[in-house]
Amino acid sequence: MQAFRIHKGLVAPMDRDNVDTDAIIPKQFLKSIQRSGFGPNLFDAWRYLDPGEPGQDPASRRPNPDFVLNQPRYQGASILLARSNFGCGSSREHAPWALGQYGFRVLIAPSYADIFFNNCFKNGLLPIVLPEGAVARLFDETVAFVGYSLTVDLERQVVVKPDGTELAFEIEPFRKECLLGGFDDIGLTLRHADKIRAFEAARLLHMPWLSATL
Repeated sequence: MQAFRIHKGLVAPMDRDNVDTDAIIPKQFLKSIQRSGFGPNLFDAWRYLDPGEPGQDPASRRPNPDFVLNQPRYQGASILLARSNFGCGSSREHAPWALGQYGFRVLIAPSYADIFFNNCFKNGLLPIVLPEGAVARLFDETVAFVGYSLTVDLERQVVVKPDGTELAFEIEPFRKECLLGGFDDIGLTLRHADKIRAFEAARLLHMPWLSATL
């Protein structure tokens, strides 16, 4: 997992409450057992005017010109600004996969669904919670200024606006440590790889029959 320290990026506004995971990555794209290739189908039903299916070439489809991510001013956005209860609905981990594979590294919203919130941290996304008033002002500024960008400093736990104003956010120390170090669940385990190998070697020395295969 890519480590997260300081990220500066263009902001895209998703001005809807209760965006659920089926909207983030529709159910027909969950058939894949791979953890890659979901970015082109992020917000698929909103992003395209025609229905999409797995494996379909996005270039052959008709983009919805009114959808925010299709507007030229938001191309290359890596910070998604959202409203309350973002990521509600089913617990599919494909939702943060799709967001990350599209190019987002940071989400900012007043609240998130719990399972989605947890899944973001496990997949290298930073979901920041800010008060509704602060989020509303960010929406106004994002829409008003083309090229509106924010800087997110995880170590200092602040979002820095273009004028230098800092918005502090909270994050659990363990989650912060994992993002700073780039550790997902497997990465956390592999930090103890030497101890694991030593344990397995000692166990086989005392119980050699465990190495037998059928």
